[in-house]
Amino acid sequence: MNIVVIGLGFVGLTTALGFCEKGFNVIGCETDNNKFNTLKRKEIPFNETELKEKLNKFLDNRFIIYDKINEALSEAELIFFCVGTPQSESGEADLNFLLKALEESFLYIKNTKDYKVLVIKSTVPPCTTKNIIKPYIEKKGIIIGKDIGLANNPEFLREGFAWDDFINPDRIVIGVEDERSSNLLKSLYKDFNAPLHIVSYNTGEFIKYLSNTLLSTLISYSNEMSIIADLIGDIDISKSFKILHEDKRWYGFPAAMSSYVYPGCGYGGYCLPKDTAAINYLSKQKGYNPAILHSNLVVNDYIKQYYVKKIKDENETHKKIGILGLSFKPNSDDIRLSPAFDIINLLKNYGFQNINAYDPISNKIFMKAYDKLIINYFSSLDLIVESSDILVIVTGWQEFKDKQCMFKDKKVYDLRYILK
Repeated sequence: MNIVVIGLGFVGLTTALGFCEKGFNVIGCETDNNKFNTLKRKEIPFNETELKEKLNKFLDNRFIIYDKINEALSEAELIFFCVGTPQSESGEADLNFLLKALEESFLYIKNTKDYKVLVIKSTVPPCTTKNIIKPYIEKKGIIIGKDIGLANNPEFLREGFAWDDFINPDRIVIGVEDERSSNLLKSLYKDFNAPLHIVSYNTGEFIKYLSNTLLSTLISYSNEMSIIADLIGDIDISKSFKILHEDKRWYGFPAAMSSYVYPGCGYGGYCLPKDTAAINYLSKQKGYNPAILHSNLVVNDYIKQYYVKKIKDENETHKKIGILGLSFKPNSDDIRLSPAFDIINLLKNYGFQNINAYDPISNKIFMKAYDKLIINYFSSLDLIVESSDILVIVTGWQEFKDKQCMFKDKKVYDLRYILK
């Protein structure tokens, strides 16, 4: 079975190498020159340890990559689209990159006689496959289920754990509405040893958003309750949530799930903010104002403002503040929509100018992404602690927990509630 993966970012590269591990030959297409050249050097442009090992194992063996969409598609049976669907200013998912990839693909597949299935792995709002992609294909005079197949196959990958999540999935969801495509995808996934759910196009897309919005809502609920507890006073917030987790109704839930019911300084990264905003936007377009999703987004923004105002009210602005953690979560170097960026900007708006920062792996990435943000970067925890009057833990890295004895003479704001 020949597979092509278009887009070799976090999802696409994991997908491509995962199928190689399962014994398939995969062709990857990455049109971003920087990403392409990085991969050709057998380097990973993000922090996923297992993927580097697998790239070294499979590149130019079972895994061939190209820097453009080309005639390799004509030999493919399955074409996975893993291109970005970023958030627009309105909150709507931007489908332009996906539609461009589809258009370029049809230059090479429209006249082939072999049956192919186009699989949308990019996260797209419900109705995208049914109301946008399917009509787009049919306008070309192509009959879905006869001339070509169409499906969506949402990913459920956690950053930092992507390889294990792909190789050992807890469920596989395929949104497909023709039997021929369904059978081909069932064959592809038969050795993955996980529940496989064949559902409608809209259901497949909705399940992804159902998952991510639940997680983001749990986080915002926890953060709102932490604000209430802080305002009431004399409440051990961390202990309160840990005792909540002892409720026997949590038993049977993976520990990772209950970890979302714990306070912090907001969710970030690529998925949760984007997907929550997108389904909120789609709901409004359908005539319903989703109160819970709206509040979820409001709290995620407000929690950062709340903590920064607390820091401002309790300290003089000439104090040197050390920001501990720049990535949106530990064990990841993803700084997209990281709470650290908003917190640093808010501190600057309040007049704090002596701002230091340290992250175990994300300093250079953060510095490059936010090059206009004037702060001091430190290469070690020891150095930033020594150079700061106040420490603000923004990312829950294990290093900060393990070395908390270093903080004993400092004023610490533990925004992730990781310290004892």
